[in-house]
Amino acid sequence: MNTVKKTILIVEDEESIYDILSYSLRKEGFSVYGASTGKKALEYLQGIEINLVILDLMLPDTTGFELCKEITSYSNLPILMLTARDDIVDKVLGLELGAEDYMTKPFDVREVIARVKVLLRRNSAQTPFHSIKVNESIHIDPRAYAVFQDNEVVVLKPKEYELLLLLAQHKNRVFSREEILDIVWEMDYEGGLRTVDVHVQRVRKKLDPSIIETVFGIGYKMKGN
Repeated sequence: MNTVKKTILIVEDEESIYDILSYSLRKEGFSVYGASTGKKALEYLQGIEINLVILDLMLPDTTGFELCKEITSYSNLPILMLTARDDIVDKVLGLELGAEDYMTKPFDVREVIARVKVLLRRNSAQTPFHSIKVNESIHIDPRAYAVFQDNEVVVLKPKEYELLLLLAQHKNRVFSREEILDIVWEMDYEGGLRTVDVHVQRVRKKLDPSIIETVFGIGYKMKGN
């Protein structure tokens, strides 16, 4: 095993299955997170560096197919799908949507561990997934230096991107114009505070007018959940 722990997200609503998978993976040296709904899984994916997802096909609020489609629309994260249905149509669909492997229940946990290790070795050259959620439709991928809205790339100029990233990384914190100027443009920038206002307006226009909130007399912030 590598000295740096790999992180696995198990998306499974059956507690007994989650328990045996999480226990076995932790014994192998992995860090493990668990989500019983698609909504919770996406929250983890937006805030934690995940190396691989073990994804159940049937979830209370969505299907594994839909969640797989959403994850792979903006990530190369390896996905191992689990299902109780031994149906070749399901398997083909899961693989076509971006899953890298597929197993049916009941399974031998030793085989799951073996497949997880194979997928991680196969994807070892890739950077762990870490996307920053701005809101339900907008996220930032720092690896690609890119912003996505409804899974479409939105082109921002470098300082617009850095401004958005700063506020997204510190949601609910109010930044004064002076702070933003110092951090984004660095201390030696000789432009006036109006530069910050102009860039905020440009980001709002390109993405969403409500994405950055003005705190009158102070500066700006981004609301967080």
